[in-house]
Amino acid sequence: MKQKKSGPITIGIAGIGRAGWGMHCNELKGHESKFTIVAACDIDKTRTARMKERYNAAAYADFDAMIKDDAVELVDIATLSPDHTPMALRALAAGKYVFLEKPIALTYKDALKLKAASKKYPGKLFFRHNRRFETPFVHIREIIASGMLGNVYEVKLRRHGYSRRDDWQTIISSGGGQLNNWGPHIIDHALRFLNSPVKSIWGDLKKVAAVGDAEDHLKIVLTGTNGCIVDLEISGGAAICEPEYIIFGTKGALTCTGNEIKMKYLDPSVKLLPRKAIKQSPPMEGSFGNPDNLVWKEETVTASPKVPSDTSHIWDHLYAAIREGKKFPVTIDEGVEVVRVADFVKRGTVFAKKRQ
Repeated sequence: MKQKKSGPITIGIAGIGRAGWGMHCNELKGHESKFTIVAACDIDKTRTARMKERYNAAAYADFDAMIKDDAVELVDIATLSPDHTPMALRALAAGKYVFLEKPIALTYKDALKLKAASKKYPGKLFFRHNRRFETPFVHIREIIASGMLGNVYEVKLRRHGYSRRDDWQTIISSGGGQLNNWGPHIIDHALRFLNSPVKSIWGDLKKVAAVGDAEDHLKIVLTGTNGCIVDLEISGGAAICEPEYIIFGTKGALTCTGNEIKMKYLDPSVKLLPRKAIKQSPPMEGSFGNPDNLVWKEETVTASPKVPSDTSHIWDHLYAAIREGKKFPVTIDEGVEVVRVADFVKRGTVFAKKRQ
């Protein structure tokens, strides 16, 4: 198929469910000058009929038939998780651009297949780690980069809730579990905050409240070669929620819940004088030496990064990569590293049993 160099990118969406219909289609509203949905594939004919009614999209029940459609330039894969890697590989082989929903793969071995395919078909494969562009995440990274908090040495990431969930995302054979659901997003965040190669990984998986057989509570601790620690929790079994972000730095800290960012940091206008610990001066009863009278500043702000950003902006980056040759901000190696971490955490657990 001859590649277009201008005009809207034509999309064929595979999987017209919670992600494909409820997220991708809604995110594309307002992007009509850049993208046009021309085809839809789902085993449920009522869903493809809905796409035909809204977009006049060609309806397919067979994925391999859709990727043969010359009108389709980009295949947007939003099917059940086990289908992601094999469908992406087939679409790439058919000469299509591929926009792949998370998890990009269920195993590190499969992620490496995608990496190999990206080299065989350069510039064709893109990973949809859209929460990389989430407003609070972007703003918090700006705050860290400003140096306001000093050297960040520990980060805590949380996505808590409590639900007796019963859909396919709770079933191992369907590729369910929080490690595949929220995991790719928050592991991706963790790796960005770590800002160095991973030195060690520790993880624990549990099933607490969900009614399927997949994990609904997980904890992962990553340590970077730079000494930074990122502690992340994703839970469907936590009745009380902690802040989504907690950042500790050598000069301050912040927390964030929703779009509210709270900061406490040392006043940069007040110079800290050199001090020295003195061994020969045991403290008086109830004393801990002679600490500084530190001058703190406290702020509460609404997340609003200097460069406006939200999760739908990934589509703008996708268009710029395909039509304008710009670098896509989520690299293949970054996506593969997310899967490597998840695969390491699941390996050897009861949740790693063979999928049917």
